[in-house]
Amino acid sequence: MSGRSYYGHPVVKPPVWKPEVPFYLFTGGLAGASAGLAFGASLTGDRELERRAWAVSLVAVAASPVLLIADLGKPGRFYNMLRVFKVTSPMNVGSWLLAAAGGATGLAAGHALLGWFGRSGQAAKPAAAALGMPLTTYTAVLLSNTSIPVWHEARRELPFVFAGGSVASAGAAAALLTPPERAGPARRLTLLGTALEACAVLLMERRLGELGEPYRQGTAGRLTRLAKAVGWSGGLAVGLAGRRRGAVIGGGVAALAGAVLERWSVFRAGFQSAQDPKHTVGPQRRRMEEQGSLAFSPGGIPQT
Repeated sequence: MSGRSYYGHPVVKPPVWKPEVPFYLFTGGLAGASAGLAFGASLTGDRELERRAWAVSLVAVAASPVLLIADLGKPGRFYNMLRVFKVTSPMNVGSWLLAAAGGATGLAAGHALLGWFGRSGQAAKPAAAALGMPLTTYTAVLLSNTSIPVWHEARRELPFVFAGGSVASAGAAAALLTPPERAGPARRLTLLGTALEACAVLLMERRLGELGEPYRQGTAGRLTRLAKAVGWSGGLAVGLAGRRRGAVIGGGVAALAGAVLERWSVFRAGFQSAQDPKHTVGPQRRRMEEQGSLAFSPGGIPQT
């Protein structure tokens, strides 16, 4: 892929997000998937697994707004987003989703762990699980709704990448905290999530083609390779560990670390993609050439 901008300057501005964002992407997904696991365990009567999954979901959903506010800089910026509801703004919808999921998870976890809130806590369990599903993927929509080439062009696959990582993380966290004889569903969930994430990542990289260069080079490339090695091997270890506690602990820690690294690789790839003009000019040129609506100069700058 070729293409350059005037004076070699970036065509789009790099993201202004801070290092808290990749961890926010991780905790939101972990909270949502853990709520789904907890509700499923409640339906099967597995109280041991249910209580631990709700505890994981509560901690993760409580950490998410803290990380988001740290990135925004002022708490008021988060609260102000809740003054209106705009379906056209992924950030605004995500803020409402996070607030609603946090409230429902708090009630559900309080009921499961301490017996609080009575019928309200019981009713909050399916609500938290339902809100948890979009919570695992909305951040992928948020990224792909930007002008950053490597994020925008991966808008079909990125939600599945995040969903798979979230499911694997929820299973791994629950398996770490649950006695081996009660952690079977969590181990299977970890294996399922790892398989989904691996397939989605490979499909995303294949479809991006040359545009996915940031995932192979520089900091993002190193993070991507590390995420695959650590996360995927950890997920397999948990899924196939059976009741071997040592394998579950080692694999669970690796699976969680891999999910964090995967978010960091996506985050860094966005910066590298924005900084290289060819990642913006190249796809634009290809689309225009396919449409046959513009003529291009030898330097790759569109001319009307």
